[in-house]
Amino acid sequence: MLLEIVSITLVFAAIVVLAWPLGKYIAAVYAGERHWSDRVFGPLERLSFRLSGIDPSREMTWQEHLRTLLTINVVWFFWSMFVLMNQGWLPWNPDGNPSMTPDLAFNTTASFIVNCNLQHYSGESGLSYFSQIFAIMFFQFVSAGTGMAAGAVVFNAMRQRTAAQLGNFYDYFLKSCTRILLPVSFVATLVLIAEGTPMNLFEGKDTVTTLQGDTVQVSRGPAAAMIAIKQAGTNGGGYFGVNSAHPLENPTALTNAVENILILLIPIAFIFALGFYLKNRRLARVIFGAMTLGFLMILAVTIWSEFQGNPNLNRMGISQTEGSMEGKEVRLGAGFSALWAISTTATSNGSVNAMHDSFTPLGGAMQLLDMMINALYGGVGVGFLNFYIFIILSAFIGGLMVGRTPELLGKKVEAREMKIAMLVALLHPFLILVGTAIAAWLSASGNPMAANWLNNPGYHGFSEMLYEFTSASANNGSGFEGLADNNPFWNISTGIVLLLSRYLPIIGPVAIAGLMAAKKTIPESAGTLRSDSATFGILILTVIFILAALAFFPALALGPLAEHFSF
Repeated sequence: MLLEIVSITLVFAAIVVLAWPLGKYIAAVYAGERHWSDRVFGPLERLSFRLSGIDPSREMTWQEHLRTLLTINVVWFFWSMFVLMNQGWLPWNPDGNPSMTPDLAFNTTASFIVNCNLQHYSGESGLSYFSQIFAIMFFQFVSAGTGMAAGAVVFNAMRQRTAAQLGNFYDYFLKSCTRILLPVSFVATLVLIAEGTPMNLFEGKDTVTTLQGDTVQVSRGPAAAMIAIKQAGTNGGGYFGVNSAHPLENPTALTNAVENILILLIPIAFIFALGFYLKNRRLARVIFGAMTLGFLMILAVTIWSEFQGNPNLNRMGISQTEGSMEGKEVRLGAGFSALWAISTTATSNGSVNAMHDSFTPLGGAMQLLDMMINALYGGVGVGFLNFYIFIILSAFIGGLMVGRTPELLGKKVEAREMKIAMLVALLHPFLILVGTAIAAWLSASGNPMAANWLNNPGYHGFSEMLYEFTSASANNGSGFEGLADNNPFWNISTGIVLLLSRYLPIIGPVAIAGLMAAKKTIPESAGTLRSDSATFGILILTVIFILAALAFFPALALGPLAEHFSF
């Protein structure tokens, strides 16, 4: 246990150490500063813009940024629907995997286009190689790039004194993909290949004889490249059905550490990038400190709970010296499974190296709380956008507390910004709680549609339904897999939640940032609540936990907390 805790500490320290220079690099990329990446990626970007007829130097308003973002996402949506519903006859399908049904294709497309990667299919048997590359892996780059570009727009708006023009969306988007996501995922791919993860385009399943003499069919394909970008872009999902618990998707302790680092690397680097971009490192440290304090509190409870094990097994005299190991890989252990679970639910990643459905009730509750907060690091780019909403709310509350007009970075926070912020903040619990209530009603009323949903009745069954909608609304993608979710109800309902919970929380912060950027700057005075102070950081964290507690405590009490106390 002590060794695992030390190892977890070293992994987190490595993330922070790597994130600092990466954040400086990201800031330089978005600021358009001369950089070594100009020589490497500049020619490719110029060729792309020349062929597409796009002028990357044309400045856009915040409205134009949003129109561009939504337009290209609509085009990608229909492309993915076509590929998934026709993959049975399209090329690169050596294992003969069938085409998806319309409802499953809708859910999968909605999931991957919004950077969620909720999977209602089993990875290697649900997709062809063509679909893995031209739908799934493509989305893992462009959906992450979309979120990062939206984050860059907000960065630009926060830096401007008074301006309506906020850079070019296409420029931010392409640079996010080529200069940030591509190099990071390329290095990670090489590590995975070296450690034994498959990477080929034409060979189907291989016949393998196990140590005990059984013969099994093992899938291959372009796994390493997809796994690298799924982690680096906080996409999640899995090439193989059991995700990063699979010995080919996550073969060794090294790959486990590298993949866990990738999950948190760019989200944390994005915070540091804000500090470099605004030339206000104190603000970045305050945001990082608030996020990290919340993250570590949730992580500590989860690790403690998983090391305690199941008290019912203790009463039966079964040793749990290694902690609660049901649903976990022995080679990874309870501690690193807990770190992964909280890392992935703190971001919009959704990959797993253990079965979240098998965690202790408190461990499951912490994963749910992580996604319900949806602002502790978060996904690449959009994680900061979610946190930006809480910054606006905290600035408003703080301003009222000190008896003056609320302001943020010298700009007044007025009624229009607050209305948008509150709508975005309330959307998340609305989608989760309404969706869960409908599902619980259908299940409890004996509706034939819900006959085979739950393998676990009672508190845990409620937690499974709550988790599914929470994961969809947080654009996370992990799941309590005791729930049978590949059916029209879950495919369509979570697909709708996925789309609403992705685009409205992007539209809101970008609109607020654009409105704030156009305002005149107000000089600081003795009554100004500085946004780069520890006091403001504590205020933000307090606002986050109060809002999460008020919105979600009753639901948590009906599910994982009730299950915990029933032990």
